[in-house]
Amino acid sequence: MAPAHRIHYTYAEYLALEASSNVKHEYLDGQIYAMAGGTPEHAALAAAVIGLLFLELRRGRCRAYDAALRVGVPSTGLATYPDVTVVCGPIERDAQDEQAVTNPTLIVEVLSRSTEEYDRGDKFEHYKSLASLRQYVLVSHRERSVEVWTRDVDGDFTSAIARDGDVAHLASIGARLDVRELYEAAAEPGA
Repeated sequence: MAPAHRIHYTYAEYLALEASSNVKHEYLDGQIYAMAGGTPEHAALAAAVIGLLFLELRRGRCRAYDAALRVGVPSTGLATYPDVTVVCGPIERDAQDEQAVTNPTLIVEVLSRSTEEYDRGDKFEHYKSLASLRQYVLVSHRERSVEVWTRDVDGDFTSAIARDGDVAHLASIGARLDVRELYEAAAEPGA
């Protein structure tokens, strides 16, 4: 039996698809992957992160973006849409893609059953190659916890977990994220 033929897409073909699609796609190594739709709980957590960060960032030099912002990783070719991206200072655009930024300071991914392994593993490896990235934040879908990966002066990442009642320190953007406040802001009214 002959192996299935794998189609290789150019980045230009990917951009054309994104411009005409109502579904977001991720691009890597000539492949285009439809991004899974999130649950209401996932969307509420991402919105709560942005809402809480907005209050702390509104007068500073950092700006929070939602999942509509595409982030390009030039060294690996990944193009994706993090749940929350924070850029400090002027944005830098991908040379091939004016709609993608390449200099996030902080990226937040809200975990889900279907994406947790990827977000913790391969995707994080791609993000690590972004010289501007100072912190990578994973918001749990199973429990009230926020995991913050921080790059040190040697370029290595170390993690700290903030649980219900703790505060996650986002020194890279001069902000903090109260875990209890985050999950309460994301809770369904009346729940």
